[in-house]
Amino acid sequence: MKRKALTERVMQVIFFVAACASVLAVALICIFLFANGIPAMKEIGFVKFLTGTLWRPKNEIFGIFPMIVGSLYVTAGAIIIGVPIGILTAVFMAYYCPERIYKPLKAATELLAGIPSVIYGFFGLVVIVPLVREFGRNMGFHGNGNSILTASILLGMMILPTIIGLTESSIRAVPEQYYEGAVALGATHERSIFRVVIPAAKSGVIAALVLGIGRAIGETMAVIMVAGNQARMPEGIFRGVRTLTANIVIEMGYAAGLHREALIATGVVLFVFILILNFSVALLKRRSEHE
Repeated sequence: MKRKALTERVMQVIFFVAACASVLAVALICIFLFANGIPAMKEIGFVKFLTGTLWRPKNEIFGIFPMIVGSLYVTAGAIIIGVPIGILTAVFMAYYCPERIYKPLKAATELLAGIPSVIYGFFGLVVIVPLVREFGRNMGFHGNGNSILTASILLGMMILPTIIGLTESSIRAVPEQYYEGAVALGATHERSIFRVVIPAAKSGVIAALVLGIGRAIGETMAVIMVAGNQARMPEGIFRGVRTLTANIVIEMGYAAGLHREALIATGVVLFVFILILNFSVALLKRRSEHE
C-alpha cells in the first residue's frame, strides 16, 4: 500500500514538473519576444511600424502593414476554401461514408497531416501556380501565378486534416440520442445532422477551426514558395504578397541591428494575433456555455 502511494506521489511530481516546463517555455518565449521587440517598436514608432506601407531595411524604413494585410488575406482565403470542405468531409465520414472506403479515406486525411510543408510548397509550385496563372490570364489578369489565390488554395489544403479530424471526433462524441430524437420528431437526415448534431458539437468544431486558422496564419515554407514574397500592399488575389512569417524567415538570416529587432517585433505582432484569436474563441465558448 505504501509502495502504491509512493508511486502515485512520484507520478504527481513528474506531471507537475511537465506542466511547469510547458508554462515556463511559453513564458520564456513571451519574455524573449517582448524584451527584444518592444524596444524596436519604440525606436521606429508604434504607429509608423504598424501602419507604415514601406519596408526598406537598407533605408531603415520598417512598415509592416502590407505584411499584416497579406497575412489576413491569405488566412481568410484559406478559411473560405478549407473550412467548408473540412466540415462537410467530416460529416460525410461520420454519417454517409460506406465502411469499405472509410478506412482508406481516413488514412488519406491522416497522411495529409504528415506531409512536410516543403512538399506542399513543391506541389503548389508545380501544379497550383500554373493553373492559377492560366486562370488569371483567362480572366484578364497578368501575373506569374504566385499570388494570394495560390497561397490560399494551398493553405486551405494544409488545414484540411486538422479540421476534418477534430470535427469528426466532435461529431462522433455527440450522443446518438440527439440524432435519433430529431429524426423521431420528423426531421430529415440532413436537418438532424446540421441543426442538431453539429450545434451540439460546436465546441469541438470551434477548436478545429482555431487550430486550422493557427496553422494557416503561422505557415511559412509553403507560403514562401507560392505567394510571390512582394513586400507591398496587396493589389488583388492574382498578385503576389508577403506574409508576416515569410518576412521574418526571408530576412532573418542576414539581418542585423535595428533590422533584426524589427523582424523580432514582427514576431511580436504575429504572437499578439494568435493571442487575440485564442482569447476571442475562449469568449465564444464561454458565451455558448451560458446560453
